[in-house]
Amino acid sequence: MSRINDLIGQYCPDGVEFKPLGDLLSYEQPGKYLVKSTAYDDSYSTPVLTAGQTFILGYTDETENLYPASSKNPTIIFDDFTTAFKWVDFPFKAKSSAMKMLTPRPTEEVNFRFVYYAMLCIQFTPQEHARQWISQYSTFRVPVPPLDVQREIVKVLDTFTALEAALEAELDARRQQYKYYRDELLTFDHRAPETSKEWTTLSEVGKFTRGRRFTNNDFVESGVGCIHYGEIYTHYGLSATETKSFLNPELAATLRRAKKGELVIAGTGESVEDIGKAVAWLGDDEVAVHDDCYIFSHSLNPKYMAYFFQSSHFNEQKVKHAAGAKMIRVSSEGLGKIRIYVPPVEEQERIVSILDSFDALINDPTSGLPAEIQARRQQYEYYRIQLLTFEEAS
Repeated sequence: MSRINDLIGQYCPDGVEFKPLGDLLSYEQPGKYLVKSTAYDDSYSTPVLTAGQTFILGYTDETENLYPASSKNPTIIFDDFTTAFKWVDFPFKAKSSAMKMLTPRPTEEVNFRFVYYAMLCIQFTPQEHARQWISQYSTFRVPVPPLDVQREIVKVLDTFTALEAALEAELDARRQQYKYYRDELLTFDHRAPETSKEWTTLSEVGKFTRGRRFTNNDFVESGVGCIHYGEIYTHYGLSATETKSFLNPELAATLRRAKKGELVIAGTGESVEDIGKAVAWLGDDEVAVHDDCYIFSHSLNPKYMAYFFQSSHFNEQKVKHAAGAKMIRVSSEGLGKIRIYVPPVEEQERIVSILDSFDALINDPTSGLPAEIQARRQQYEYYRIQLLTFEEAS
């Protein structure tokens, strides 16, 4: 930071020039780089990109007309409707015709990476579904300090980016490790013969009850807690003691409720992978349950059961009972046929203890890697704003 302050004092003590992004960057339409087939497969080598959060949609076997991005000639892919953007330094195919590839104009003495960081500071939300680069985004002005200052700022911000990327990579490795141990601990095929009395079905260890209908319009500020099936995907983790949403007590009295220790299971989803996600309800009060969910009443360790519903052993079986096109559903009868191994209570508790430690490490926002990543991200965002805030020269 002191090096940057010295450079600013030396080269631009009275402020810096601001320029529109359109003066600094040129754009190319993606037409010839668009992927022809969406039959993606991880065994293929060419990434197909979107500027949105997903970034890599999949991999294609198409190898012609790739956009030739590289570490020496990177690009910024820009979604012309949402204004989302990503830095790319490897060859790729594009998915959407709404994407633009941004590169520095050869006539401008500017560090491209600096412009990328400056764009991250722009606060803008499109208000209508329209092309944004030409009409608005390219007119936004960013500071353009001398190149020496740009390079030093990029060096600092790249260091923060690398630290965050390293933590993200470690988190991903821990997630893979967690998945491995979860499946090992919850797969008993190689440890117990099929005739073992511990093998049974979900319908034999518990009872499925479908919830009853309510909508988002029924939510109130306070009242009786409720769980909507959509919230199982967007809000809840493995277990919960409090609800996000509430219903009027009079309406809640007409609905079916989950008791402490029971599971709330999503019976509807947009894909086979989604359906069957379970939340162990551990709160003291009963909660109303949506009609696209099932309440599973049982006498086993509730978190052991919730972990089972995440396991490969469960997922491989549920596929046989899923049905639907636009929305995928699974029936209580289908879920009831899924086989499960029920070890002694002490073994259930041991497995839960091990998996809880992994779960906290990779999912708890107040501790472990998620907390460290969030702290680094906040630190990075603070310095980015500080480093890219300049007085405009008169």
